[in-house]
Amino acid sequence: MDTSVKQSPEPPAPAAAAPPAAAYRNLLLATVGFALTFWAWNLIAPMSGDYKDRLGLSSFQQSFLVAVPVLVGSLGRIPVGALTDKYGAKLMFPLVSALTIVPVLLLIPAKNSYGAMLAVGFLLGLGGTTFAIGVPLVNSWFPPAKRGFALGVFGMGMGGVALSGYFTPRIAKHGDNLPFLVVAGALVVYALVAAVLVSDHPGRKIPTDTLAHRLGEAGKLRVTWELSALYAIGFGGIVAFGVYLPTYLKTWYEMSPTEAGTKAAGFALVTVVFRPIGGWLSDRIHPALVTAGGLLLAALMAIVQAFEPPLNPVGTIALLAMAAGLGTASGSVFALVSQVTPQPKVGSVTGIVGAMGGLGGFVPPLVMGAIYSAKSSYAIGFMLLSDLALAGCVYAYGRMRTIQRDG
Repeated sequence: MDTSVKQSPEPPAPAAAAPPAAAYRNLLLATVGFALTFWAWNLIAPMSGDYKDRLGLSSFQQSFLVAVPVLVGSLGRIPVGALTDKYGAKLMFPLVSALTIVPVLLLIPAKNSYGAMLAVGFLLGLGGTTFAIGVPLVNSWFPPAKRGFALGVFGMGMGGVALSGYFTPRIAKHGDNLPFLVVAGALVVYALVAAVLVSDHPGRKIPTDTLAHRLGEAGKLRVTWELSALYAIGFGGIVAFGVYLPTYLKTWYEMSPTEAGTKAAGFALVTVVFRPIGGWLSDRIHPALVTAGGLLLAALMAIVQAFEPPLNPVGTIALLAMAAGLGTASGSVFALVSQVTPQPKVGSVTGIVGAMGGLGGFVPPLVMGAIYSAKSSYAIGFMLLSDLALAGCVYAYGRMRTIQRDG
């Protein structure tokens, strides 16, 4: 009798842990919004070759133009994440999506001036901040046992980079301004839909302290900076390749802009596919182990690419395997964020970690451009990437395994 009494409460547990239908609706909306704003955020990169020729830019100037939206979008995640903690994703998602329309349309009159393009690129960085809106939204709707996979699915929205790399140069063939009009139109539709259908979790805790205090408290957490470093390598590598790979392929392998954009889109697509795999694995084994494995694979493939192999087949295999490693690591890092961060601070911590990840993507294009200008080779850049990835692998395995799950 006692045994049956003790066992009777157990069967309802899985049902209680099952996410409601609203969780999947918000996951879908967040992922679509993330993808569209990331497409907008990356609009300059696929066209950078054309801008270089039109404006007579050096390799470093071209790299800087591509990197400016990355920098602004990365730093912007810090306040946007904290504002999401305060006001919720129901307000922030449609608002940021709508505001991103402005710089997308401003790319049309700015295309013949390098200074104007830098200014618009600065504003375009707003599109890169939605990551810090979606993570706390998804995190609040899903139970701990399913957050890794859910956040991995949301992370597939970074496929907006792949969409941009593939479709932007193709759409531009039908009209120089057409890509910007298409993306702006899509953002209008999404902002209206999100305003109606995105909903915050009814149990969401709204912080009452100031923005500065919340960011300060998030910054005091050691794990914030540990995860920031790992994410700067994993996601930073993805962003760096997403924005610079078309230039690399065009310069080193002498591809046309369209062909280079297609190859870069394939790289981004692999990172998109492996991000939820990283989250799914993290629901089953410690995410630090998943992170270490992903970074180790990326480090090894970067060494292969440093020897400048022919693109077919060695270079293609190395780049795609590197994409798989980086995608897996970026998914597992945010599975770890959701486990060790108090719910009211998820937005603030996400903002900081996401910012560091984006900053990790800001520096490599500049370094690669500068190295190529000086040495006419990318080998040093790939070796630096392998060193960073290997260091992250060792740290994730040696230190981050000691963090308790659901700590």
